[in-house]
Amino acid sequence: MSAERHIVPAWARGLSARLLVMTMIFVMLSEVLIYLPSIARFRASYLEDRLSNAHLAILALEASDPASVSQMLTQRLLDHADSSAIAMRTPGKATVMLMLDQVPLPDATIDLRETTWMMAIGDALRTLWADEMRTIRVLGAVPKAPGATMEMVMRESALRRAMIGYSQRILGLSIAISLLTAALVFTALQLMLVRPMRRLTQSMVAFRAAPENPAALVSPSDRNDEIGLATRELADMQQGLLAALKHKERLAALGAAVGKINHDLRNILSTARLVSDRLTSSADPYVRKTAPTLLDAIDKAVELCSRTLEFTRDGAPPALKRARFGLRDLVEEVIAGLAAAAVGARWSNDIDPALQVDADREQLYRAVSNLARNAMESGAGRISFKGGQAEGRVSILVADDGPGIPPAVRERLFVPFAGSTRRGGSGLGLAIAREILRAHGGDVTLQDTGPGGTRFRVELPEEAPAGLAAARDLSGRAVS
Repeated sequence: MSAERHIVPAWARGLSARLLVMTMIFVMLSEVLIYLPSIARFRASYLEDRLSNAHLAILALEASDPASVSQMLTQRLLDHADSSAIAMRTPGKATVMLMLDQVPLPDATIDLRETTWMMAIGDALRTLWADEMRTIRVLGAVPKAPGATMEMVMRESALRRAMIGYSQRILGLSIAISLLTAALVFTALQLMLVRPMRRLTQSMVAFRAAPENPAALVSPSDRNDEIGLATRELADMQQGLLAALKHKERLAALGAAVGKINHDLRNILSTARLVSDRLTSSADPYVRKTAPTLLDAIDKAVELCSRTLEFTRDGAPPALKRARFGLRDLVEEVIAGLAAAAVGARWSNDIDPALQVDADREQLYRAVSNLARNAMESGAGRISFKGGQAEGRVSILVADDGPGIPPAVRERLFVPFAGSTRRGGSGLGLAIAREILRAHGGDVTLQDTGPGGTRFRVELPEEAPAGLAAARDLSGRAVS
């Protein structure tokens, strides 16, 4: 993994610059959507104004003697309306026209009375892209003459130049609004989101580089929004991880120390065991009576040393050598191995002989044996095994009639060195059993416990999970 991925990016490459650019783009896009109906309305207003000017020219013509209207006055009236020809048609009256000798043929006809807003946008865009020499014929209603129709012929060049000037003004205004809006939005987002997120990112990067450094911890925030919640959760997580790391360091140091002294301690205990064996043949009856208690204490000390060293060596998940086998035979082996040490205990194996599972036989034997030994050492007189299968999962129910697990122990039942169910126990049996089963893709849980006994449920996938099988194959271990 590249180290650059864990460096807080510079401002130009960070979230701030992206927010600024995206805000400007979105504002400009909004302005474009506003511009289209705006330019269409500007074009319609321009043509309506020219029709109004044309109506005034017609009124001036009607107020004077048509015979006295000179060519020069006609030209001035037409120039006032920016038209080459003007006509007003009124129902029941003669058409009034004002025109020069030569009128250019129109290239298009625009009827403002029947134009929809979509047609107006399309006509406006065509005007912007059209040839300046194009001639148009415009039709419209006369506001103060109901039923009358105003008509004029005009060059589109003046309209096009006016629309271009309007578009340039709109563009300048849009850029100014975009910059102002982007600056305001950028400032708000920078204060509300980007800077707090940047502090969170810097804290996470610093904590990853040096989790034991208190300066890398983020300070909890008093904000009531999502950023404040994320800051507080990150602070709690960092505190928890820091405490867990310190705890792991102490456990690692303890494991190293236990590993170093375990060999010498076991030699000392073995010597004590040999010497204690001779006490059973002593002539003193009191010595012979107390010798078994001493031997049992030494055996328990040796077992504790062995389990502790075994757990410290098994820090990584156990390597699995899978095979398909019957669960009933496995449980029979567990019973045979423990029956000699459990004098008077009654065993029951109700697992179907046809029930099979794909697992590491040795590791699964170890896990089931730990559960059974745990029940046996708790004082149970009867231990039973039942098996079942449903939805691709195989389960084993290990039940006993012991006194049950105290409530204070249940919360730490699977915690190493803390979840012992009996006085003087190491608390490793259940922890190792869970580790083995989780490595198989299963688990062991406490189903219920009480004065009438305790029941543990072991669950395993009937077939090896694809992910575990792939990991095993890539590691190069043989699949048996």
